[in-house]
Amino acid sequence: MSERPSIYEQEHEDFRSSVRAFMEKEVVPHHEQWERDGQVSREVWTKAGAAGLLCFDVDEEYGGAGVKDFRYNTIVAEELARVGASGPGFPVHTDIIVPYISQLGTPEQKQRWLPGLVSGEIISAIAMTEPGAGSDLQGVRTTAVDKGDHYVLNGSKTFISNGILSDLVIVVCKTDPEAGHRGISLLVVERGMPGFERGRNLDKVGMKAQDTAELFFDDVAVPKENLLGEEGSGFVSLMVNLPQERISIAAMAVAAIEQVLDMSLAYAKERQAFGKPIGSFQHNRFLLAEMATHAHVARVFVNECILKLNAGEVDTTLASMAKWWTTELQKQVVDAGVQLHGGYGYMMEYPIAKAFVDSRIQTIYGGTTEIQKEIIGRSLGV
Repeated sequence: MSERPSIYEQEHEDFRSSVRAFMEKEVVPHHEQWERDGQVSREVWTKAGAAGLLCFDVDEEYGGAGVKDFRYNTIVAEELARVGASGPGFPVHTDIIVPYISQLGTPEQKQRWLPGLVSGEIISAIAMTEPGAGSDLQGVRTTAVDKGDHYVLNGSKTFISNGILSDLVIVVCKTDPEAGHRGISLLVVERGMPGFERGRNLDKVGMKAQDTAELFFDDVAVPKENLLGEEGSGFVSLMVNLPQERISIAAMAVAAIEQVLDMSLAYAKERQAFGKPIGSFQHNRFLLAEMATHAHVARVFVNECILKLNAGEVDTTLASMAKWWTTELQKQVVDAGVQLHGGYGYMMEYPIAKAFVDSRIQTIYGGTTEIQKEIIGRSLGV
């Protein structure tokens, strides 16, 4: 099989080796237990921090490596996908949440939070989705009322990744309910603030080891120094950061597609039917040919997106294209992989079955496929 198109240099591959070693030692042996527990250990977070796997783009003065190259981020995502580890919410922490603090935080906020985020001692979450508002961020009902030196926060959020373990939650709320998207602000809520409660750890179809929770805010007094960015600028901040989130999800999708191709190829070569490997039947050979082509095209596309992100050239439309197309493709390829495995494809001890249930969320979170197409359609002037 031809080599996969690569944008990685030697230092990236060296980093990949260390990430892979970390996964084999600290993640793989524990993942089944984490799936039973519905969450990973806090220890794997601090170990990941010590190994330099978290927030490497944070400036050195705050404990990070100061490496702003999204290829390192995608290596972590790829290596998690390679071992089928859906539990450790490292990408959501490093790629999605911490950049808000790096970009919007005051020097005091950065000093207070970033070192712990880098070390894994502070686990982060972002609370956008509500029971009645998902992709439509302007529909959020959580409110924060200005009381002089603090805000009083009320509302509830759901489907929050890292929800149970999180020590620091960026909450999307309305500081001015009358101002539309200009009334949206970002408040940082910290573990232990009175009135901040976690609901249940939600029982999902897949991604069982990833803690996804409901969060409740009942008259939480949030000090003014926990406002992230300017009051009323939250919506714009979210729009600026969402393209990176979407490319992060696309990178995970492509890594998962490649992993499914590899396991399907291995199975097709060893599984016998009618006295010969099932991969030698024309239908299966054609199926594998399609999967290999899909994986190649998706990889080339995502590689280009990553390089554009590094160069600061990613627009919202391109990120939306990458997000919807790769995740829909992931569903299609995983489904084909299950079919190829026959009855074994439906058994949870086979990685393909886990890939099947874990992949289903990809077209939903980070903005649904339909929302991505809406964004693209608007950019086309229709």
